[in-house]
Amino acid sequence: MAAPTISAAQAVGEYLQSPDDLAKVTAFRKKLEKEKASIDARLRGGVKEQLDATREGLRKLFGTRNNVQTIKDEMETVDRMCSDPTYVVTTFDQISRVSMAHRNFEQTEEMVNNLLDMNSKLEMLERMLVSDSNDILGDAPNLLRIHFQLNRLEAFRNQTMHQAKKSSSDTRNTLTRWFERLTNLIEAFDQYVLELASNILPIVRAGNPDVIVRLMKVVEMEAREDEKAIAIKLVKKAAKIDAASKFRSMQANARVIKHYRSKVMKCITESIQAKFDEVYAATERDPAGLLDELVFIYKDLIRIESDVVPCFPPSYDIWQTYVREYHKALNKTITKLVKSEPEASALLTLHAWIKEYKKSMKELGIASEWLEPPILEGKEQNLIEDYLQLIIKKLDEWSENLMKTEVAAFTAREEPPELSSDGLYTTSGTVIFLEMVNQQVDLALDSGQGLVLARAIEEVNRVMRSIQDRWVKLVDTEYKKHAEKPEEVPGGLVEYCIALANDQIKSADFTEGLSARIEPLVSDKYRVTIHDKLNDALDGYLDVAKKYTQTLINIIFNDLKPAVKQLFGPSWYEGTHAQIVETMRDYLSDYQAYLNESLFELLLEDLIDTYLVTYLTGLANASKLNMPAAAERIRQDIDEVYKFFGTYKKMKELEPQMEVLDQVLSMLEASKSLVFLSYWSFAKVHGPCTQFVESLMKARNDLDRSGVSEVMDSIKRKVKEENLKDPPEPTIMKKIVIQGTLSRFLVRT
Repeated sequence: MAAPTISAAQAVGEYLQSPDDLAKVTAFRKKLEKEKASIDARLRGGVKEQLDATREGLRKLFGTRNNVQTIKDEMETVDRMCSDPTYVVTTFDQISRVSMAHRNFEQTEEMVNNLLDMNSKLEMLERMLVSDSNDILGDAPNLLRIHFQLNRLEAFRNQTMHQAKKSSSDTRNTLTRWFERLTNLIEAFDQYVLELASNILPIVRAGNPDVIVRLMKVVEMEAREDEKAIAIKLVKKAAKIDAASKFRSMQANARVIKHYRSKVMKCITESIQAKFDEVYAATERDPAGLLDELVFIYKDLIRIESDVVPCFPPSYDIWQTYVREYHKALNKTITKLVKSEPEASALLTLHAWIKEYKKSMKELGIASEWLEPPILEGKEQNLIEDYLQLIIKKLDEWSENLMKTEVAAFTAREEPPELSSDGLYTTSGTVIFLEMVNQQVDLALDSGQGLVLARAIEEVNRVMRSIQDRWVKLVDTEYKKHAEKPEEVPGGLVEYCIALANDQIKSADFTEGLSARIEPLVSDKYRVTIHDKLNDALDGYLDVAKKYTQTLINIIFNDLKPAVKQLFGPSWYEGTHAQIVETMRDYLSDYQAYLNESLFELLLEDLIDTYLVTYLTGLANASKLNMPAAAERIRQDIDEVYKFFGTYKKMKELEPQMEVLDQVLSMLEASKSLVFLSYWSFAKVHGPCTQFVESLMKARNDLDRSGVSEVMDSIKRKVKEENLKDPPEPTIMKKIVIQGTLSRFLVRT
């Protein structure tokens, strides 16, 4: 063990342990210098010894190399003299020529005999090959025998054709025709070998693994022959002429390189891909069925590991080859499936399948580095994004197609809207759209991922809001046409507006139910997003429903424009207000029959407000009121609307809304001195409204200008004294628009 090293500070510390030791510094220094000199002397001696030993070793090495080269040169001389008889036999040239002639006679005789026997051998081999080929999964009893005989015949053919290179073209053509049958048989055998290689697993499953063993013997033997032929060709190419002449066999070797091993491996790869292609073609329109069929991968690999791998030489590493090729074929198939743009549910199933595949391969003990490239380049999570994009695409496509159909039906209005099971107007498109949304949300739920569901709900919200906006714009456009040029537009706008309003409530109920169904299924992280988006869509449906009911009210008052213009005019005193009530009654009768009950109640509230605004605005802008006839007429109008609206609403609920008419009538009926009392009960509810009151007073023909001024001065003074302000919540009076003198003149004109 090496001595522990210490720092310089530690070494000095050992000597200087007390103040008295400082007096010994000089002695310590001399002692250390002596130790250093001693160590340096020993190091120089050691280095010198090592350098001397190295020089001696190099000298001996160079001497050995020279001796080896000398021995090599002398051995080459001995070899040359022993191998070339011309050095020792004076008559060697004559012996050589006689020997060559004898050898030529023997080769000629052998060639003739082989040519004569060849056809009979070929006939026998052809029968064997046909017998084995007809049962590709059979035990191939003749495989090795056929190969052995063909190998000999092929060698004979190669040698013959090589020797005939210097012969005439007619001779070579004759030999080619003579060997044509053999060539065809060799090609047929090659094809048979490759067919066996393409059916390795089926052959093993048929109970004939020994066929694969024999096949590998054939392949290995051909591989060795290929190696020999390649080596000889390389020697012939690289060696000098005199060196090449020593290899007499070179002159007769004309073997065609067969590459059996690479071809067999290629057949294995192609057979695996062919199996995947076959399964894909059979289930091309059924992605789920395809994934179910792919279970054969595990069965095949288990059988290959147990029964096929032992049939191959270890150098083939066939287990890894099969695993890699199965994985590559699977990746191609999965990629093809994804590119075919399957349904969203198929993408989800595929995502789960890939996860299960990785788990199963790990359980089989297969190394992850063998599974290259990763399935879908390792981007299988993109399947979820693709899945979501497909949901979005379907939502957009279906909603767009649906809107085209529904918009065309709405603008044409050739047929009345459909009736729902409860007898209300509706459109078929809404039912279809909600079913479509439900399907896509269910698909997103199937992903088991809160992010996917949240994204899907965001897209559902986007589509819902887009459809809401389009319908609002379309209804506005159609109403504008109806109001401006009623003779140029088709009828049925009322019925379709009712149907659309009903559909908004139906959609709102659906959205609320959808929110209640899916929110408990996700974590808090996504619950807020889902809740907000569905609530936004829900509010949108309610807003649009409100918009449609307002359009229905606008249609009523568009028809009432002539009657409204007559209010507080000369004909009004004759009872034209009844026409307004009857028109509203006709419309409300249809609305009540076909409009959702909740919407009808909302419409009724807005209709009362619209009526009050219209009536009070007309009253405020009346140029002259003939008292007391005007007051009596107003009382009758109030009675008419009380009776009319009272048929739809309880009187105790109606009175607070209609009270403003009674208050206004009270101000009109009051004498100059008592107007203030009637005004004060009005002002406590609706605020000062001095401009409105002044317009009423000016319209009364029983008050002159000074009387009006007197009334208004007392009112304004009281308002100032009491610091009377507008109520916190605006009342109906906030909507009353009082025209100036010029505007009134223009209206009358």
